[in-house]
This record gives sequence, C-alpha cells and structure tokens, in this order.
Amino acid sequence: MTIDYSNLQAIPPRDEPYHIVVTAAHHDDIEFGVAGSVARWIQEEGATVTYVIVTDGGAGSNDPDLTRAALVVMRREEQIEAAAVVGVSDVRFLGYPDGSLQATLELRRDVTRIIRETKAYRVVCQDPTTVFVQGSYINHPDHRAAGEASVYAAFPSAETRPIFPELLAEGFQPHKIGELYLNLTRQPTHYHDISATIDLKLAALGAHVSQIGAGEDFENGAKKWVRQSNRDGGKMVGVEYAEYFQVLKFDVERQSLHDEESQ
Repeated sequence: MTIDYSNLQAIPPRDEPYHIVVTAAHHDDIEFGVAGSVARWIQEEGATVTYVIVTDGGAGSNDPDLTRAALVVMRREEQIEAAAVVGVSDVRFLGYPDGSLQATLELRRDVTRIIRETKAYRVVCQDPTTVFVQGSYINHPDHRAAGEASVYAAFPSAETRPIFPELLAEGFQPHKIGELYLNLTRQPTHYHDISATIDLKLAALGAHVSQIGAGEDFENGAKKWVRQSNRDGGKMVGVEYAEYFQVLKFDVERQSLHDEESQ
C-alpha cells in the first residue's frame, strides 16, 4: 500500500484541558512510537497522560543468566523513568504474560476500566490490523492483541452501560471518548511535528537499557535508528521530525454543534 503523504493532515492543537490514555503491549513501545507527541501534548497543550503497559515485559531478553522475574522488575523501573522524562507520572502495569498476549474480554475490561476512570478524551494505541511493515518487519502479535483490546475498549465498551456491568458496581460510569489514535499504522491520516520534542523522545527511549543497551550501543543503535526514522517521516510532510497516526474522531457532531452555537 502506497501512502499519499500530500493528503495527510497536521494534528491540530487543543485549547482546553484534556486527558490521554496511551496503551502499549510492552515497556519501550511508547518510546519507540509516540513519546515525541506525548511530550508535545503535555508541554504545549497541558494534557495529562496515563500510560497503560499491558504485558509484564518478561520475554524481553534471551540472556540465560537473567531470570524473568528480575527482568520484569527492571523493565518496570525503566518504564517509570522513561515516562517521567516526558512528564508522565501515571503509569499502569497490567502484568499480562509477555509474548503470549491475547485480546481477551478480561484485557478489554481492564482497559475499559482505565478509560472510564480517567475520562479520557483521547486514546492512543497500536493498530491491530498491522502485520507486515516496510518489507522487513513482522509486527509483534502482542502489539496487535493490545491494540485490538484497546480499540474495542474505546468503543463500544467504554461508553456502553450494559457491557461489563461489574465496572458499574466498582463506580465506573460509561464514558464516550472524543478521539482514537492508532500508531504503527500502515494507513496514517495525520502527522505530528515532533521537532521540538525529538530530544525528549530519545532521552526517554534511552531509559530502556535492558532492551537497547547504553553508551555507544544506544547511540549507534536504537537512538540513531529512531532519529533517522522520524527525520525521514518529517521530510515526507515538510517538517524536521514527525510521528504518524490514523485518527478516528467521535466528537465531530458535538464539535459541529459547538461551532454553530458560537456563530
């Protein structure tokens, strides 16, 4: 599929406080994918953000001397540090087994609970339809499972009262989100200029030492690759660095009514 970059729209800023829930399968997925945008939304728009890391991260190493339990603790600490770099202090760890994630009703309910609790305006998740990327990468099945559960948590589960009635008993009323952003997508509709926050994104990525190393290993590996990837993306739309999303808007009718009332 060929992307027509000339038709992509810049993500417009919001001028009122709002909350974002960002879900991802693994510790470091957010930093590789959308941390530049998260930093902009926080710094420039005053957004508050909740990270939801679905798996325990325990399958993120082939080192025979590193136990799964030790890696789980290490990756949790790295994610908290990475989130803090861009201004995120609310990080939720759902703890599902890494490497064998399924888009179960239990997982969907867990994400639904967080969306209702935080009353998120925007949900950002991984595109569950992406399988092959640029002829050189097979998308991790955990990414797709986390994305599928998040998409269906955003709709219909978060806004539909009869779904997961146990959440009502916990005090979480239905909530309708305004926007859904899919990253790692082959069908982007929007780009976000992250030129002002690329260094924060890379600094956050650098916290994941257990996955990408440190020092020269990081500088000449993941950091170099991510910088070049976002630079190449920026060139396609005329900015220095960019991230891409497929955006679905659910508040169009509400916004149109607001615009009419303002005239």
